[in-house]
Formats: sequence, structure tokens, C-alpha cells
Amino acid sequence: MTDGTDRPNSPQPGPASGGGGYGFPPQTPNPYQPGPAQGQPPGGGFGPPPAEPAQPAQPQPPLGGGGAEPFPLPTSSSAPDWQAMADRTEAQRRKRKRLTIGIGALVVVLAAGGAGFFVLNGSDDPKDPPAVAASGSPTASGGGSQSKTPEDNSPTVPGEPNLLRDRNGKMGIALGPGASLGELANRTEVRFKGMADSYAQGAEAAVDVTKSFTVSTRAYNVSETGSRMAVSQGDGVSYSFELGFEVVNGKKAWVFRVQTGDKGQAATAQQVVVDNVDTTRQWALLTGTYDAEKKTIALWVDDKQAGQAQVSGVWAGPGPLQLGRARHHGIWSAAWDGPLDHIRIFDQALNQEQITGLKNNKTGKTKPTHSWLI
Repeated sequence: MTDGTDRPNSPQPGPASGGGGYGFPPQTPNPYQPGPAQGQPPGGGFGPPPAEPAQPAQPQPPLGGGGAEPFPLPTSSSAPDWQAMADRTEAQRRKRKRLTIGIGALVVVLAAGGAGFFVLNGSDDPKDPPAVAASGSPTASGGGSQSKTPEDNSPTVPGEPNLLRDRNGKMGIALGPGASLGELANRTEVRFKGMADSYAQGAEAAVDVTKSFTVSTRAYNVSETGSRMAVSQGDGVSYSFELGFEVVNGKKAWVFRVQTGDKGQAATAQQVVVDNVDTTRQWALLTGTYDAEKKTIALWVDDKQAGQAQVSGVWAGPGPLQLGRARHHGIWSAAWDGPLDHIRIFDQALNQEQITGLKNNKTGKTKPTHSWLI
């Protein structure tokens, strides 16, 4: 199929020979490794130098002249003051005990007064964005509502740490070997490294593209170049739809693209592009809609419509939902680089009011058919 997006497949190169792996410089000898001491005979290694011959003791002249006694030098034979050490140890133990009791009492007082503690969990990923609170995230209890168990709040299927749990349906999404989950203050995100093995795949198609639908995700793009698709569907010759980042006519842009024709037809891809917003290292809510009655597709960034396009329909290609990659001309490409969360599918084309609610994580009566990492 010719989809009009003949971008080359560019797999991640392997590390250079002798290098320290991706992102690390080649290993070189340590210039600060000590050598043998000067004057030490060969084969002496890096141990202490050989002992010097003992010199006869020289009489010390009196300090200050006259009949003054020489200044007494300390000797190595002086024994430690064990009693003083024991007294210091006991004093430190009593101090720690008083501090522990004081902290315990403070915790009890604050808990009784309804005070809360806020714990910010960071990340060791150098590309990870700052923690952002996800409004409306479920809590263990509160407001008189029924308490939720840890299983209810889990982002993954119980017993399956690499299978994203569908909160509004029954379709899990399995993480590829190069994808991982990141835990932040009150949410979980899935992280991709922009490499061939960094993806996630659903068990089946999540969208019936012959009918109206909406696909949405919060996205954080690290890449400045190339094509990077956050969400797509299809694993055959081509995608049915794809949503993500791409450099279009030399400009960094968000893009929502659909395939409209059958195999063998020419240039059947239609797209909506927005290139007047910041697309790099900024969280953005990307939403693509298809209205089957009006035969239009639209792209929304946060809660603003970037534009729309007329289409003849959307080609129902085979294959399941994909995160972090898309299918082009029978090969995988467009590996996403960065984290995603709040991934949702609707079986209708959302309107302005509904997408504003989606941005605020308040969908009301508009329930998704599938959702992950909410």
C-alpha cells in the first residue's frame, strides 16, 4: 500500500566497538592509576616502599637554650581512653532514643489533627519529565466514598506486572522488552526509549475504524527529529490510524493520520497537522477524532482543535492497538521517545465540551470503551 508517508526505516544503531554501551563513552585507561613509587625496585608492586636502615638516635638540644627540658613527644604506646569512649557512645544512644520518641509523638498528634503528608517520588531516568499531578486520580479512601483496594488502583493486571490493566474494558496491553513503567507521585506512566523493542501491544483491535471513534493520550515527546507515533492500530501492510509527532515540511508538528484506501491504491493517507505549538519536552493531551457520518477527521491539542480534514472513510486494516510505534509498508517504524499516560478510546467522536472535560479528567457521562494508566 502506498500511504504517502514513505519515510525510511531507521533502526537504532548498536553501540560502537569498544564503547561503553548507548550513551557512554569508550572505556579508556585511568590516567590517575598510581604507579610504583619513585626509586622502588622493579617487581615491588604498589605496596609500601622497603624500610630504611635504622638511624642512631641523635641527642635533642634543649628548647630555648639553658637548662630547659626537651618538649615531650607522644608515643604510640599510649592506650585509648575506653571509659571516655563508652561515655560518648551511651550519650549518643540516649540522644537517638529521645529523638525517636519525639518523632513518634509528633506523628500521632498530626494524624489526630488531620494533617497530611505529601511524598514526592522522583525518577532516575534522565529523560523523565517532572512529576505532574493527574487530577481525578483514584485514592485509597476519602470523602465518605467506598475505599478502594490496591488491586483497584493498580495500573497493571494483578500478577502480570508487564500487562497494562484496562479500566473500562477487558483488553490488556503487553509491554515490549524495551518499554517500562515509571512511578511518580500519584500516577504511573509507560516509558519508551525510541528503539525497535520499545513498544506495547494490545491483544486485539481497540477501535472499530468503520464507525466514529476518538483516541487520546497524554504525551511527552523527547525527540527533535523524525517520526514518533504514540498510538496507532494495525500490524499488517499499514496502520489504520496513527497519532503522534512528526517533522512536516521542516517543522516539528503533532499529527493525526488515517489510511483511507485498500492495498494497491495510491497515496491514500489523509492527515491533520499542527505545527504552531511546542512539541518537545512538554506534556500535551493529543486527541484524534473520526466522525463517520460527516466523514471528517480532526486533531485536538489539549482542548483546542488544530484542524480537520475530509476523508472518504478509514481503512480497516488488520491487527491490534499499538503504543510507541506504527506500521508502514510492512515494517515497524516511528518509535516513540518519551512517556505516555491517560490513554483512552471512545466509540464516538467527542465534541468541544467533551474534550475540555477530557483535558480536566472529568468525562462525566461520556465513558471510554477502553482506558489505561488513568
